[in-house]
Amino acid sequence: MKLIILAGGGGTRLFPLSRTCLPKQFLKLGDTDSLLTQTVKRFLPLVKPADIVVVTNKEYIHHVKTELASCGVAEAHILLEPVARNTAPAIALAVRFCQDRLGASEEEVLFVSPADHIIQPVDIFIKNVRQAAELAGQNKIVTLGVKPNKPETGYGYIQTGEPFADGYQVESFREKPDRTTAEEYLAAGSYYWNSGMFAFTVACILDQFRRHSSEIAAIAAAPLDEFINQFSTMPNISIDYAVAEKSDQVVMVPLTAEWNDIGSWDAIYDVLPKDYAGNALNGDCLPIDCANTLMLGRNRLIAGIGLEDVLVVETDDVIVVAKRGESQKVKDVVAELKARGRREVDEHTTMYRPWGSYTVLGEGPGYKMKKIVVTPGQQLSLQLHYHRSEHWIVIGGTAKVTIGDQEQMVHVNESVYIPPTTKHRLENPGKISLEIIEVQNGDYLGEDDIVRFDDVYGRA
Repeated sequence: MKLIILAGGGGTRLFPLSRTCLPKQFLKLGDTDSLLTQTVKRFLPLVKPADIVVVTNKEYIHHVKTELASCGVAEAHILLEPVARNTAPAIALAVRFCQDRLGASEEEVLFVSPADHIIQPVDIFIKNVRQAAELAGQNKIVTLGVKPNKPETGYGYIQTGEPFADGYQVESFREKPDRTTAEEYLAAGSYYWNSGMFAFTVACILDQFRRHSSEIAAIAAAPLDEFINQFSTMPNISIDYAVAEKSDQVVMVPLTAEWNDIGSWDAIYDVLPKDYAGNALNGDCLPIDCANTLMLGRNRLIAGIGLEDVLVVETDDVIVVAKRGESQKVKDVVAELKARGRREVDEHTTMYRPWGSYTVLGEGPGYKMKKIVVTPGQQLSLQLHYHRSEHWIVIGGTAKVTIGDQEQMVHVNESVYIPPTTKHRLENPGKISLEIIEVQNGDYLGEDDIVRFDDVYGRA
């Protein structure tokens, strides 16, 4: 069996923690691993690291590499989508990759999973995956469905029919319902939440693409390199719309483990531990006479007084406050911010790069201050800026600095100055993280005022 993990989404339903630069699959909620790392570890009893394919995009490749290394599966494969598309093109690309690069036969089972779910306990989940894989070997597309315990309007639904082996025939897939319809689904007893996980053989899914999505099938028939070149012409369509809703080969296995797709702050509240009053607290929080409230802080104290059924999420540049049950409307906040051209939709004040990270400490007309962290052995590109000068002050570790044709070592409490239009590079030759304070001065301080001459990460 090959495992395909879909990790390319830039979801914003967990704004302000999840943003385009760091979507929810890379978030660590509390003291746990990131959601992507949890997903990988969940499948390790079933597949070898070399049989794991993570589908993402070039903006997230270094996040994915870091996550895979952290959970000991650096030999897993990273497959980059040339452009952002929905799940059907991503799955078709991964199938072709498994055939052309991993030698998957037409009879081999592929299991597709999103990267951002919480599922416990793992042993029960593994049992369900094995059931799905066995049915997939019978020329079926198998999906895992979750028995609903409330009238949830944030999930799609699966309507089941007659029993089939360990599961049921699928009658239909239903879109996210309104409250009244969700209550009807719950009362009917034959509807399950759609988990977004699928199992099928290579032969089965290719046949179903040919039957129900000829546009995808035509491109997917090409060798991998040609497929990648044509990927941008693929329709932006989900696997549900492209195949599952049209196929008569779909069966569902009930997922008997506890499942949460972490699709809203209400979902986060559900999975976090609670105090005696039902408050879910993470970070520096002080609740007084509060009940059934989520407080999630990162950098500042959150003090709540008399709150009930409230969600409070704090970052150093955004605070979101909402009633419990209304957090699906966070997407409306993001849409409005995007319409206003606000940077908060895409960026955190801390931005991660292949070499480490930087945090904006303050800025104003003509100046910007950053804290830059370079991980051991890493280096920034050889670059110059036309419109700004930079002062670097080392506050931790040791820096190797190139300015023009000169190289020098800069230690704690020492500083250097880089004039405009001067080639320069920052490196960390040491064994611990290099930390510097950077002060920029100039008429234009945008991140696009950069010319790269040499870069080990291929950005020059």
